[in-house]
Amino acid sequence: MLIHHIEVPVSDTLLITVVGILAFGIAGQLLANRLRIPSVVFYIAGGLFLGEAGIGVVTLETFGGANGGGLTTIVGVSVAIIVFDGAFALQFKRIREASSASLRLVTVGALLMFAGTAAAVHWFIGAEWPLAFLIGALLVATGPTVITPIVNVVYLREHVSAALETEGIVNDVTAAVAAVVIFETILLQVQGIPVTAQAFGARIGVGVLTGFAIAVVVYYLQNEAFVQVEGVQAARFLTLLGAAGSYGVADFIFAEAGVVAAATAGITLGNLDLPHRESIEEFTEDVTMLLLAFVFVSLAALVDLEAVQSLGVGGIGVLFVVMVVLRPVVALLSTVGIERFTWPERGFLAAVGPRGIIPASVATLFAVDLENEAKQLQQEATEVSGTEAAELTAEAASLDNQAQILLGTVFLVIIATDVIEAGFARQIGDILGVTPMRTIIVGGGRVGRSLATQLENRDEFVIIVEDDEKQCRLSREAGFRVFEGDATNQETFEAAGVEDAKAVVAATDSDDINLLVCQTVKTKYNIDKVFARVNDPDNVNAFDSLGVSAVDSAQATAYALENQIERPAMAHWMNDLGDGHDIIEIEVTSDELSGKSIQEVNDEIPGGCLIAEMGRGSDAHVPDPDEIIEYGDHLTFLGEDKSVKEAIKRFHPHD
Repeated sequence: MLIHHIEVPVSDTLLITVVGILAFGIAGQLLANRLRIPSVVFYIAGGLFLGEAGIGVVTLETFGGANGGGLTTIVGVSVAIIVFDGAFALQFKRIREASSASLRLVTVGALLMFAGTAAAVHWFIGAEWPLAFLIGALLVATGPTVITPIVNVVYLREHVSAALETEGIVNDVTAAVAAVVIFETILLQVQGIPVTAQAFGARIGVGVLTGFAIAVVVYYLQNEAFVQVEGVQAARFLTLLGAAGSYGVADFIFAEAGVVAAATAGITLGNLDLPHRESIEEFTEDVTMLLLAFVFVSLAALVDLEAVQSLGVGGIGVLFVVMVVLRPVVALLSTVGIERFTWPERGFLAAVGPRGIIPASVATLFAVDLENEAKQLQQEATEVSGTEAAELTAEAASLDNQAQILLGTVFLVIIATDVIEAGFARQIGDILGVTPMRTIIVGGGRVGRSLATQLENRDEFVIIVEDDEKQCRLSREAGFRVFEGDATNQETFEAAGVEDAKAVVAATDSDDINLLVCQTVKTKYNIDKVFARVNDPDNVNAFDSLGVSAVDSAQATAYALENQIERPAMAHWMNDLGDGHDIIEIEVTSDELSGKSIQEVNDEIPGGCLIAEMGRGSDAHVPDPDEIIEYGDHLTFLGEDKSVKEAIKRFHPHD
């Protein structure tokens, strides 16, 4: 069989290659959504297939020749927009959810990871300290590119996801800047070591000031008459211009200051009251998804597997230190003494710290610079002779070796952490039990948000489903996880995770919608705990016939008013549940305590807590001291918040 070689113009080849990269990226995203696996795993697989490790259609020459000039621009702007999008979603209220843990993760944790990784690279691989420090700086970064897909498929409590996302955004920025400073001042010896701190501070300062200034300009323009008239489309593109513009201006002043500027602009705009905010978020998320797919697949295609394999046992040693030693220590130090983090949640933080696009992109660009300098030295060596030629050749070989170690180590850690920690994040969460059973509230109005607040004060995991854009915005601003869509649509419900829900509450102001939601949940998903707000008392029977616990709004209001009149102290106490005290009903699931009397168990109940009621429904009553507790009985605990939680752990350890 004869194969005829056809000359294809370079521009056409590039076009076909770009289309192929996008196709693999989008296919990876679709697979990730279907299998509930973070998309980065499929991006890496697609990139390895397209690159020299696979069919070899994507190489450095694809992006503008051997010097990688085109790659620098593409990756730089793309990373800026990706970082901007992650920062835009990081509102101050979410940061406060895990403020202490987040602060430790980006300070003590980052320094420990930097120093520990550098030491491991030096001792296990034999890299010189300058190169080891460079790799250590790069591998501090986790980043929104890998963390966001994880929190989208692993439903975590807000303080856990907030800690992970804050760590990703901040460490992405500081790692990029620190790596550039180390690369220029130590590795290339462009500047002296004494000015390293000054160079680092200058980049951070330029980035922050530039990002904030451009964010203010964008905010001002967003509220101008022209943009208001043009509407959603103008607001979207103006925001995108702010992301790219902040990067371009700051990076022109200082290399990698652009990443700081993009993050600053994102977090500033994300915490301002922008018109068309929901549409802007959707737009930036879509653009980010496309760019993330393209850049990650492209960078994975450039991975030299031989460089990874050449690390040998030393590479495995570095990987062990990063994943098994340093990450758990960082997680524990960052959460010690913070009661809100349970031990399973600390275990999840310890087990999941995948590396993202910042170390991949920056390491690739640095390696290109080192290889180009090595080629220049080789060229100079051919023009001289003797000792000078030998020295130039040796220096060129050293730079080539450094480039190989840099790329090999960084991509080894990225591939391993992404495949193992990100790829199996959902399974890790399930094993540790950090994925809480969720309560889905249909309706994000005042009733739904008020109920969500009460439940989250008791550490319940709440998801609001709402189709009104304004109510979605208000619910998100209140810090709740919101799925926008029609709750009567099965796809919306499944996207909200109804299959893993322990309870569903229909709380809209329409009895017809509430009834339809309850019918869907009862018949298709077999959820026992279904509750409904009933606006018209005449409709209560319809809900009762479905086995739904219906709350008549008029009757509930009258009951609350009566409590305020007849029992004001108790009414006040009940209204402030979660503020130092609580009332919780549980089912006894402890064999150790079943068969004992109330009197016997009282000695084991923490001080500040009592059993207020036993039984359920019409059988509920205040128990006698000699009444026996049986496995499966329902008990209602009343008292101080900490005491109630401790009692629940004893009686209901599987909660």
